[in-house]
Amino acid sequence: MNKLAQLWRDNRGVIVFLSLMFVFRSAVADWNDVPSGSMQPTIQIGDRLLVNKMAYDIRLPFTTTSLIKRVDPKRGDIVIFISEVADNRLVKRVIGIPGDVVAMHNNVLSINGQPLSYIAVDEAADSSKVLSEQLDAIKHQVKLAPFSTGRDSFAAVTVPKDHYLVLGDNRDNSADSRVIGFVPRGEIVGRASTVLFSLDYDNYFLPRSERFLAAL
Repeated sequence: MNKLAQLWRDNRGVIVFLSLMFVFRSAVADWNDVPSGSMQPTIQIGDRLLVNKMAYDIRLPFTTTSLIKRVDPKRGDIVIFISEVADNRLVKRVIGIPGDVVAMHNNVLSINGQPLSYIAVDEAADSSKVLSEQLDAIKHQVKLAPFSTGRDSFAAVTVPKDHYLVLGDNRDNSADSRVIGFVPRGEIVGRASTVLFSLDYDNYFLPRSERFLAAL
């Protein structure tokens, strides 16, 4: 006990700082690495995202227990969730909220019977098509493969209560609700709207200056 007391006296400033930092990252804000291209072109491999963990709930630190529910995710939000089905922490875009009827035909989404608006933007280096998708007030880009992957269509489904339908912006290369099903509200831990910084994995991990503090 004497050694513990001495350790506390000698290092209490550092211990308190580290404790507060861990609490902050657990309940207030954190960053999230992006190791895959499932959200391209919006999010690039090597991006570090700022995650607002108080966007939807105030949670008990180091748990997923919600103490105060603030607001619910909206269509177009980029959410971070810990998927029990995928056994992984994932980043996807909210497409359908509870009660929505969502369908997709040849990569054209319909929500409650209304098809979304698409405008061709560009063609990527790998011949993928890049389109601008209008989702409520959110206009963002989606990437479509130059060949059929079997994920470009699904029949109309109704999003259950307290669940969300999420998709990756890289529509033909994303393990999202078409694979893992609807995402329970309790699995969503935060919202991402900013890239803190980004490392180019294909260029010796050099930083991408143009993505520093870039808005999503």
